[in-house]
Amino acid sequence: MTTVQLLIVALSAIVLVGVLGAFVIAYRRSESPGRQARSWRSGLSRETRKADRSALATPMVVRPAEAVPDHEVEVTETVATAAEDAAEEESEEPVAAMQAVEVMRVEELSPQEAGVNRRQFFTRALGATFGAFVGLNGISYLAFLWPRLSGGFGSDIDVGAIADLQTEVVLNDGSILPKFVPEARAYIVPFAESDISRSQFEGSGVVAGGLTALFQRCVHLGCRVPWCDASQGFECPCHGSKYNYVGEYEAGPAPRNLDRFAVEDQNGRLIVKTGTIIQSARAIAKTVQYPQGPSCIALNSPTAV
Repeated sequence: MTTVQLLIVALSAIVLVGVLGAFVIAYRRSESPGRQARSWRSGLSRETRKADRSALATPMVVRPAEAVPDHEVEVTETVATAAEDAAEEESEEPVAAMQAVEVMRVEELSPQEAGVNRRQFFTRALGATFGAFVGLNGISYLAFLWPRLSGGFGSDIDVGAIADLQTEVVLNDGSILPKFVPEARAYIVPFAESDISRSQFEGSGVVAGGLTALFQRCVHLGCRVPWCDASQGFECPCHGSKYNYVGEYEAGPAPRNLDRFAVEDQNGRLIVKTGTIIQSARAIAKTVQYPQGPSCIALNSPTAV
């Protein structure tokens, strides 16, 4: 996995953690009113709750008012008070009582209103958004990191008929002209069947129909390595790494040969398996001659040590 891929994954993980935290906070705030009521009631002591229920059950006594005749208004305050006390003692009439009753008003709601309130709606909407975000990002990560199943780099690519490719990469004068295939990011170059046995690539599956596919990337720091027609090899202008036309290391800071792809002959057509990259150490015994002319870069690189 490259550094760019690691950075993308790390940033995405941070975003996911942030969204998850927002979702948890919203969920905790979306508790139902009944649960909130139970939460504050649970904080009261048992004696307090019992006293509260006793106060609601205690009846309230209300005495009915008595009408006072007009001719008794002139009686002195002392006489009126005595008469009232005597009337209270002698009265045997039942006392009217009033009891406080807790009444709950119930308003009928439609099925739509009873099903979802505003807070529940926003909570569910946030959950749906979070789920969609995670799903889409998961799919994009798989598409980015996983080789493509059909077409494009990372899959098996048909680069053409082997007979046609052989005539394209070897000119009439015997010089080599690699064919670059953008979809495969590869150079198609000749590799004689007779040279396989004395090379380090025997049995590695990188040669088919006298052709091999070289990865365009320099193994030093990843620059694209151009073809030098004069020297009949690949020469990297970034730091001077050089390879012969079959991708074997010749000079410069590159640590190994050019990487190459597994290839296969399917009914006379060359299939490049770009999902399978083959690495190889610096070649000690070279398969082909290099250079065959002047170098295309001004940098004089030391030979391999």
